[in-house]
Amino acid sequence: MTESPYARRRRRSSARHRGPEGSAAPASAAQDPEPDPREVARAIVLRQLTASAKSRRQLEDKLADRNVPEDTAREVLDRFEEVGLVDDAQYAELYVRSRAGSRKLARSAIRRELATRGVSGELAEAALEQRTDEDERADAAELVRRKLPAGLDLSDRTERDRAVRRLVGMLGRKGYAPGLAFAVVQEELEARTGAAADDDVTEAYPDTP
Repeated sequence: MTESPYARRRRRSSARHRGPEGSAAPASAAQDPEPDPREVARAIVLRQLTASAKSRRQLEDKLADRNVPEDTAREVLDRFEEVGLVDDAQYAELYVRSRAGSRKLARSAIRRELATRGVSGELAEAALEQRTDEDERADAAELVRRKLPAGLDLSDRTERDRAVRRLVGMLGRKGYAPGLAFAVVQEELEARTGAAADDDVTEAYPDTP
């Protein structure tokens, strides 16, 4: 039978907690009565949700780390979903607003982050619909304005080209497409100088869309 992703995560976690000889490390509470796995799982999930919102995948990972049996984890998380305490759609919406607001990330970057948290496909795309092309362009422009040094000498081609590369690279790391990044940087340089677009920027990057 094929091992489930949850079982693999649980097995890896168990291996990390074994002693140096490969046997399980002794527990001081080994003589205590075995706790109810469901109560243990519920307590773990409640602590996690009290600290911050979590996706179902993140909670599954935490339960696997604590060696909660897969069927118990599924039962407990299903119940939390039934009462609305675990809701990946709501989590994705909040996550998009948070990352766009605090980090000014583009949708592509947020999409990747959501996928690592187990939220992808229709749920992720629905949450990302909160963000428009205009929102992203405005955020990119704000980021460029923040990073443009006050004393930058735009009449110095070497200094200007260095600034363009740095700013475009910064936007790229936040998930903005190259064409949008170059366009926004050029617009902000125009605004800074109060002059028309400098064709030298385009000449320096002839392959830019």
